[in-house]
Amino acid sequence: MPALRVLSSLDAARIQWYHFKAIIVAGMGLFTDAYDLFCIAPIMKMISQIYYHKDSIGTALLSTSYAIALLGTALGQIIFGYLGDRVGRRKVYGLCLLIMVFSSFGCGFSVCTTRRSCVMVSLGFFRFVLGLGIGGDYPLSATIMSEFANKRTRGAFIAAVFSMQGLGILMSSAVTMVVCVVFKNVAGEGSLEQTNAAGSETLAPAESDIAWRLILMIGAIPAALTFYWRMLMPETARYTALVENNVVQAAKDMQRVMSVSMTQIDEDSSLELQQSPRSSYKLFSRRFLSLHGCDLFAASANWFLVDVVFYTSNLLLSQIFNFSNKSINSTSVYDSAFEVAKVAAIVAACSTIPGYWFTVYFIDRIGRVQIQMMGFFLMAVVYLVAGIPYSWYWSKHEKTNKGFMVLYGLIFFFSNFGPNTTTFIIPAELFPARFRSTCHGISGAAGKFGAIVGTVGFLWATKHHEDDVFLDVKRVRIAFLILGGVCIAGMIVTYFFTRETMGRSLEENEDEIGCTTSAESSSANVLFPR
Repeated sequence: MPALRVLSSLDAARIQWYHFKAIIVAGMGLFTDAYDLFCIAPIMKMISQIYYHKDSIGTALLSTSYAIALLGTALGQIIFGYLGDRVGRRKVYGLCLLIMVFSSFGCGFSVCTTRRSCVMVSLGFFRFVLGLGIGGDYPLSATIMSEFANKRTRGAFIAAVFSMQGLGILMSSAVTMVVCVVFKNVAGEGSLEQTNAAGSETLAPAESDIAWRLILMIGAIPAALTFYWRMLMPETARYTALVENNVVQAAKDMQRVMSVSMTQIDEDSSLELQQSPRSSYKLFSRRFLSLHGCDLFAASANWFLVDVVFYTSNLLLSQIFNFSNKSINSTSVYDSAFEVAKVAAIVAACSTIPGYWFTVYFIDRIGRVQIQMMGFFLMAVVYLVAGIPYSWYWSKHEKTNKGFMVLYGLIFFFSNFGPNTTTFIIPAELFPARFRSTCHGISGAAGKFGAIVGTVGFLWATKHHEDDVFLDVKRVRIAFLILGGVCIAGMIVTYFFTRETMGRSLEENEDEIGCTTSAESSSANVLFPR
């Protein structure tokens, strides 16, 4: 089958309103994903004081609460990524959003308000289901945006979709702070702390059990608001033309939403790309592995490595910067959650969000591979600079030292102006249309398993013992050095195995055999090592 005019028209289409509408509609899913995944740190602080005021919440339960949503996300990426290729991007897209909406409300309505074990089991169940919806949103959002975009600005469009994650992190922190302030003021200072007869135990006020539930349920609002617009989106032209083999419908869909003239759907000899005899191979067949196995390995390995770093850094953020001198039993439930959310908001506004938008601006100018290499390298440098003197300098000034916070902020900046964003983009550009969503889902699932390894592993590794809620500063130093080593491993995988995709059509990227050429890319001037 020659290249169809509908596809070449998409590659050459000028930037128009529908591209920005697609960014917003697809991006709100990532916004909701980030809100739900990153609001858990302050919420666990609240739950710790509401239900575990006599004891520490425990490392085992804390790590499980973080890992359960990540496990659901990994499974959702695989399941819904596969369904996106089998039944269509649009059909599965709405289902993922509905799962996210109803499970967010389910988290807020976790049953048994008087028994902590029942609350945690119920919350864990709904967080797992929420993860399934979040996981499905990753490959579908990236794939849909890549298949709508033109080849000149495709990277910027996909990065703009992913940048909504930064706004979601900021919004989750803002909502948490507002809810804490409102509930604290409504309750009144006199009712915030209730002590027993001996005056030795601080209990959370009864209304605080509503506060954390409200924070979780608010996360359903942006997803619900975009459901209608998602249902109005047509199937992508590439899926309709290349997978469903319905070229006429693909042209009609694009005419309906984009100002692209497609009245003639005949073959264009000047843009003709002949069908390769290998086009009938199946997923994970020997032919697939020989053509795209290296690409799938590189995308999965890089995503695994960066998520080890990114999610561990977010987890440690809530515990390293402890601005309160009070113990957990002498701080109100609202104050402890507010402090965690405040630090996350500062880092998001000053480091995370700017990092995303630097990528949006530069991704189609200097290329994916160079940004990914640069990000891994500079994160490794910052981790080593912060980690080597941590136990004898930073830890002594951690409550007030602005220099350490600047260094820690640079980690998030170069993560997002680097591999955290590029690992989302590259899998959406490398693989054939009939495998694109599946392979993106597999790569993303590898990342979420990396997140589980990072969060669970470092929660255990940086504690004195199971009942200690405070970090061992010497182990934090070791954790930083290990994370620096992980970044160096990411550089190695990127340099030897990752292909540049900038400035090329999706079909050109698909046609090239991954990791088997040493030819220099004419568009990015990047060497593809064997």
